[in-house]
Amino acid sequence: MRARHGHMLPRALSALALCLATAYAQAAAPLGDAGAMPSHAPVRAATTAAAAPAPVAMIAAADAAPAHPYAQAHSMAQMNPDVVRALIAADQETTLAAPMAGRITELHMSLGSSFAAGDTLLAFDCAESLARAKIARAELKGARENYQAKSRLRALKAAGDVEVNLASASVDKGVGQLELSQAQAEECAVKAPFDGRVARLHVKQYQGVNLGAPLADIISDGPLKLRINAPSRWLKTLKPGMAFQVTVDETGRSYPAKVSAIGARVDAAAQAVEIEGRFDGSFPELLAGMSGTVHFPEIQ
Repeated sequence: MRARHGHMLPRALSALALCLATAYAQAAAPLGDAGAMPSHAPVRAATTAAAAPAPVAMIAAADAAPAHPYAQAHSMAQMNPDVVRALIAADQETTLAAPMAGRITELHMSLGSSFAAGDTLLAFDCAESLARAKIARAELKGARENYQAKSRLRALKAAGDVEVNLASASVDKGVGQLELSQAQAEECAVKAPFDGRVARLHVKQYQGVNLGAPLADIISDGPLKLRINAPSRWLKTLKPGMAFQVTVDETGRSYPAKVSAIGARVDAAAQAVEIEGRFDGSFPELLAGMSGTVHFPEIQ
């Protein structure tokens, strides 16, 4: 109860002050023509307007302000189920991961740079791996010498079959150790798996990385493809090779394309099926990651 009276007291005092100010204005201001509003009416209107809460005024101003055309179009596209979006993607894309833990000594790529399949994109410090390969090669040489010696002794009846077989197994083990060390040494250089460009670089030269750490995102330099989540009700009409138009937001132009693949599963929650398309021509201004809307004349 005390808290309630504490909140009501300031309101009562404010109302009393407003009444006193109004009475004083009525007594002081002369009356105009008959039926005319007293001169204090603008004062009350102004007082009421000034007393209006700021959030209410902001909401009213926001309602009165016209919406941005792009915001209206985007909102209509989200509310209209017939508007289908498409994403432009590279034919091949992947993230290169570190095949070993070590320090990067050479970096032959940068953001947006082009490369060919088989090019060395970066290299690690490979001194330790090369040293292991030398050790494995020397051990294999010793195992072979021991096997040959055991074989000669067996011919002289001075060694048994078990000793010869153990020597032969040591040779096989040495071969495996050498192949393993050579494979580890080859991982010191990361080569490009296909022709393409660097979309994102995650590392710098002389940086130390762990096994499996991302090195770079790369995309193929070939023709682009379209990824579309189409309504599943289109399946009765969709077919590979069907022509359609795609309007790209970033360029504002429409491009011809054809359906190249239709997904084998329908998303039950979204009632959509994934389809892929290919551009019917070469358009250098298009880049992976752009998006737009599609129009199928035979369906929409």
